[in-house]
Amino acid sequence: MNKLFIATRKSPLAMWQAEFVKAQLKQQHPQLAIELIGMSTQGDVLLDVPLAKIGGKGLFIKELEEQMLAGNAQLAVHSMKDLPVVLPEGFAIGAVMARHNPLDAFVSNTYASLDELPQGAIVGTSSLRRKSQLLAVRPDLQLHDLRGNIHTRMRKLDEGQYDAIILAAAGLERMGLPERIRSIIAAEVCLPAVAQGALAIEVLAKDASTQGFVDCLNDESTLACVRAERAMNAALEGGCQVPIGSYAIWQGEQIWLRGLVASLDGKTIIRGERKGAAADAQAMGEDLARELLANGAKSILDVVYGRA
Repeated sequence: MNKLFIATRKSPLAMWQAEFVKAQLKQQHPQLAIELIGMSTQGDVLLDVPLAKIGGKGLFIKELEEQMLAGNAQLAVHSMKDLPVVLPEGFAIGAVMARHNPLDAFVSNTYASLDELPQGAIVGTSSLRRKSQLLAVRPDLQLHDLRGNIHTRMRKLDEGQYDAIILAAAGLERMGLPERIRSIIAAEVCLPAVAQGALAIEVLAKDASTQGFVDCLNDESTLACVRAERAMNAALEGGCQVPIGSYAIWQGEQIWLRGLVASLDGKTIIRGERKGAAADAQAMGEDLARELLANGAKSILDVVYGRA
């Protein structure tokens, strides 16, 4: 094989990510010809409905996977936080790249931080995870849905529809807009989404040739952290319908994993943490999930999923 096709969404951020992966691959395999196949997915088209109500972030990847199954592309590039914890049969995560900024960014034309927002300020975000944690510290805020690509969201802010919006810092930095970040929201205030800031390369599980090309992109340190985060999420049966945060970092030779499950109104947040070796990342995440469930997360999940 001397040519690879990369399936990607057409949004500016997704195209940047695919171009970034292309450049990294070309650097390691200069003999390869690499082309991008840009697509609009259901998640990109259905912008007037919160993701939690229309199937979650899996809507961003289905069409890309269909291109791979049809033989039109050998790999797909995703923000790893968009990948379901269980991939469809026949697909695999070929590589997890070194993580960029994993935290959330506060963006405003008027205010410098969350603390500076006046009573009743309008904040834009469609993330239930962000909404619940923001309401926990600022129950006075009006949280309005905000979807679309980064430039669409920024335009709505600039038009005065919101006093502030919350976006992933990594996305703004990748798009060359770091100056729009007024402040970074600490993990202690808003724990990031599972695998936020990491890029994942999806391949067909049986495609050993493509796997051989993408092995060079894998970052073991990031992989261990996101493995712990995704293991916790999987054990909680997490999805877009419930606010779940999970964030692992390295502390010396150990991984420090923090996790939470929150009620939609932010009045109840169940938190926990674990520390352990990279080899224990999977077990550590699963064990933390069991603790969260035992401490009250099960009741929250039962309500959200209609099991109560």
